[in-house]
Amino acid sequence: MFIDNISVINYRNLSEVELSFSSKINCLIGSNGMGKTNLLDAVYYLSFCKSALGATDNSNIRHGEPFFMIKGNYVSDSDIQCEISCGIKQGEKKQFRRDKKVYERLADHIGTVPLVLVSPSDNELVTGGSEERRRFMDVVISQYNRDYLLALMRYNRAMQQRNAMLRGEGVPDAEMLSLIDEMIAPDADIVYRGRCDFVEELTPIFKEFYSYIAGDDEEVSLRYRSHLADKSLQQLLKESRADDLRMGHTTKGLHRDELVMQLGGYPIRKEGSQGQNKSYLVSLKLAQFDFLRRKGGETPLLLLDDIFDKLDSKRVEKIVALVSGDRFGQIFITDVNREHTDSILECIEGEYKLFEVTKGSINIVKER
Repeated sequence: MFIDNISVINYRNLSEVELSFSSKINCLIGSNGMGKTNLLDAVYYLSFCKSALGATDNSNIRHGEPFFMIKGNYVSDSDIQCEISCGIKQGEKKQFRRDKKVYERLADHIGTVPLVLVSPSDNELVTGGSEERRRFMDVVISQYNRDYLLALMRYNRAMQQRNAMLRGEGVPDAEMLSLIDEMIAPDADIVYRGRCDFVEELTPIFKEFYSYIAGDDEEVSLRYRSHLADKSLQQLLKESRADDLRMGHTTKGLHRDELVMQLGGYPIRKEGSQGQNKSYLVSLKLAQFDFLRRKGGETPLLLLDDIFDKLDSKRVEKIVALVSGDRFGQIFITDVNREHTDSILECIEGEYKLFEVTKGSINIVKER
């Protein structure tokens, strides 16, 4: 799948942008703060119904404007065209449309336009808390497994309700807690099995990419760790009830799961250099791309936002050669250095478009 063209109005610092893209390589150059990442975020928004930058919907509206609108026209791998659009006015609920038909639930859109984003914020996967790594698993699996997404949403809602009861004044109703525990157990099992299968299938793909980018002498691994590996959620919650009441929150469950990332048998957050960490993260995201392509049937869009910093030229050349090949589809690459971008494009044999971004204005400067 690829996005053929996009229209953006009042999204962050992009006042009015109309662009047609190459179905293969699209490079955006410009100084920091000019709007390169904002354009990628607009493309991301059309896939996930939210910003990748963690911003609220209203804060994505350009300063001084009452609304934003994004519209993209897509072409599937089987050459079927569709239009995805979204818009929001200050203080109102956002609307998402597919071929001008409004979605009743935003969850129904997830997975329609598969997409993988690689950005500087991915470093949080290594340096951040376990929540970041759980989010990584959830974002990937939810794009191809609707049952997983719905079970995860139900689990999170029930956990919020359970924790509210535990934090409330007085002793929570024991029967109500038991009822919640019983209701949440089937959803927990769906999510746990989904994460187990995902990590098992992703790991060999990830190792293949890392070996290609970094060399065979560096051994990497992924391991999924969960309380549910030993006991059912219902049993765990029963045994930890006293601790939960004392702490005022649920101490055991899927929300404590961990994706253990290792280099040479040790946590990469402690052992990895900046280059190794970057290679690890890029390999993980490329594996995510390959995984989604196999599972979903559509080739995802791949967005590479300023990923070549901290990588030596040899690793950069390998990544460029890899993503510009037949294994990948439409690619977006941002960079601050025109000479660096030109050197990358020289290594590419196929078609591409090069855009220059200046203070929210985006113009094509070169294409083949």
